[in-house]
Amino acid sequence: MSQLFTPLILKDIVLKNRIAISPMCQYSAFDGIAGDWHFVHYGSRAVGGAGLIIVEATAVSPEGRITPSDIGLWKDEQIEGLAKITAFIKSQGTVAAIQLAHAGRKASMSSPANGNKLLDKSAGGWDTIAPSAIPFNEEYSIPCELTKTQIADTVNRFKESAIRALKAGFSIVEIHAAHGYLIHEFLSPLSNSRTDEYGGSFENRIRFLLEVTDAIRSVWPQRLPLFVRLSATDWTEEGWSLEESIELSKILSTRGVDLIDCSSGGNVHGAKIPVGPLYQVRFAQKIKEEASILTGAVGLISKAAQAEEIVVTGQADLVLIARESLRNPYFPLYAAVELGNKGMVWPVQYERAKL
Repeated sequence: MSQLFTPLILKDIVLKNRIAISPMCQYSAFDGIAGDWHFVHYGSRAVGGAGLIIVEATAVSPEGRITPSDIGLWKDEQIEGLAKITAFIKSQGTVAAIQLAHAGRKASMSSPANGNKLLDKSAGGWDTIAPSAIPFNEEYSIPCELTKTQIADTVNRFKESAIRALKAGFSIVEIHAAHGYLIHEFLSPLSNSRTDEYGGSFENRIRFLLEVTDAIRSVWPQRLPLFVRLSATDWTEEGWSLEESIELSKILSTRGVDLIDCSSGGNVHGAKIPVGPLYQVRFAQKIKEEASILTGAVGLISKAAQAEEIVVTGQADLVLIARESLRNPYFPLYAAVELGNKGMVWPVQYERAKL
């Protein structure tokens, strides 16, 4: 059997294979509520045979949205739409996860389809917040520096959203600490110039993430896994580094985190990133080896053979598919055929077309 199609045990949760659908924003919600588009989008990928589906960046507060069209879990009314999705995902033998997020200084933007432009208040925008009053670039707003009271409130927002995620039927929570959003902004000295206990040293810059992790773990059942997505590097000198990601991952493993979802970049405008197939896999391998924690590999993985090689060689424990899944929601079914895994179960409704 292909190694890509072997189960992965995560506490009390068993993934039927090592293929995960990466969280990809759909910018299709109203008032943070998941609707028909989300049901069909995630349902299709469950039918497609993935072992795990991670629902897109879900805002823990209204000001934590990237755009007004983001999904949210800051109020109970947002549970029902997600519960419908998780129920269907589970009916297909797939595990449902959700990524909890706060956009920080990269919030209050229009959706990509509407130009990805800064929204002023007259157009439905809002004041943004960040560890320091440093904008992402000149096209983004200058954020307000978070007070300690606001930091504590934001930590509690993550906690409350995790409680709602459990009620909505999710089996895994992923904390979004990557791509230049709020938690990543605290981690990197290029976006965090604070002089209090949340800035300066490595220990201070990781404090906010550790507080969020502890808060979620206090309400998230110990039998269920907790992931953290990290940008392993800022790809910029004097920014957040792979070495720091390794040290942070070691600490997170002692705080109840089960897997590091290894991405990169997003915090520095104009960073020179050598984008190409498998360009981030080495981060997953390094963190897995040196921090002794399970990792997920991401980044332009589009072929079954690539995914298989990652697992066979031990570079990562989970392979996350993003753009390829948008092109082909049935990627796992095709990958199983390509890799000779004849035992892959197809939905009974599609059996007549099984390859």
